[in-house]
Amino acid sequence: MMNAMEVLLSRRWILKAKDRELYYQMKDELGKMKKFLTEKLGYPVIVNPYLVKVEKIPARAENWMGIQEFTNPIEYVFFCLILMFLEDKEAEEQFVLSELTEYVQGQYREEAIDWTVYRFRRHLIKVMKYCVANGILNVDDGSEESFARDDTSEVLYENTGVSRYFMKNFTRDIRNYTSPEDFMQEEWIDVDADRGIVRRQRVYRTLLMSMGLYRTQDTEEDFAYVRNYRNMIQGELAEWIPCELQVHRTSAFLVLSEESRLGRCFPEENTISDIVLLCNHLIWEEIKAGNIPVPADERIRISRVQFMEILEHCKARYGKGFIKTYREMLTGEFCREIFAYMKSMELIEEKRDTVWIRTAVGKVFGAYPEDFDKDRGEEEK
Repeated sequence: MMNAMEVLLSRRWILKAKDRELYYQMKDELGKMKKFLTEKLGYPVIVNPYLVKVEKIPARAENWMGIQEFTNPIEYVFFCLILMFLEDKEAEEQFVLSELTEYVQGQYREEAIDWTVYRFRRHLIKVMKYCVANGILNVDDGSEESFARDDTSEVLYENTGVSRYFMKNFTRDIRNYTSPEDFMQEEWIDVDADRGIVRRQRVYRTLLMSMGLYRTQDTEEDFAYVRNYRNMIQGELAEWIPCELQVHRTSAFLVLSEESRLGRCFPEENTISDIVLLCNHLIWEEIKAGNIPVPADERIRISRVQFMEILEHCKARYGKGFIKTYREMLTGEFCREIFAYMKSMELIEEKRDTVWIRTAVGKVFGAYPEDFDKDRGEEEK
């Protein structure tokens, strides 16, 4: 059976136009969950004729956040300009692509936008496809691909009316904000300066949204809260999500049960995640062998060169068991891809030429059986 809390926390929103049955199910069940969402997490809940949405704000800005489909800053700028453009459009109002491209061209300040240049069209197409996929726009006629081939091609769009609920509503002028920290401070200003409420909401958000809560100088207060109230936190979270809170000397993790479907978790059901499990095992072997020292604060750090050697060893030792893509990948490319993935998943942190290995690496790892080479050889015959 579908877990309503997991659905609300995992999805950006539930649109009535796209999933009418789920929309009404979430609307009906929201009453039971609203107190937990607003008091423990501090998440505003939006319910209107278009959608049901829980405004999920993180405790801290982290590597994995952002729109995964976007790979260039200009795509974020185009997206914001599209949201501005749609503010003056009514729900179900139609417009043609040239109307939007003229608006973007006029509003963009960093450089002159020339739609005859393919890279500008490519970035805009990616953003438009994202808007359509997320229910912000409907395509009534034409295709973005025709615009990719020819800057004079038209596409007829329809505004669904949900664009105004995409961005968080800020209570203060954000034009002078220059860093993620400015936005995070804004988040806690309106909590009546109650440090207890701020700490509680920050802890619950971290446990639910991050790979783990680590004890550092900055999080000492939060970690003390988890340690002192671990049974209460475990009970409240387990009431809504099948999970277990595991608290260690310098870290705390929310370990989800196998039936849980709460957003993006590690390990994922993909090959690169499986490879990282093998890398984690090699790191653990190095620690047991005494080649990687573990300091008192458990903040393990090694050189980038040494870390890359572990990734190279992983490919050499287990590569025969990988799918063709990774089996035939050049070692340098393989190491870069695995490194980037581990960094994005908050398993490691990079500081200059040093790699900090987080204790989450030791929570879950895997290995092939000793005779996997033999089994592999028989499969290939």
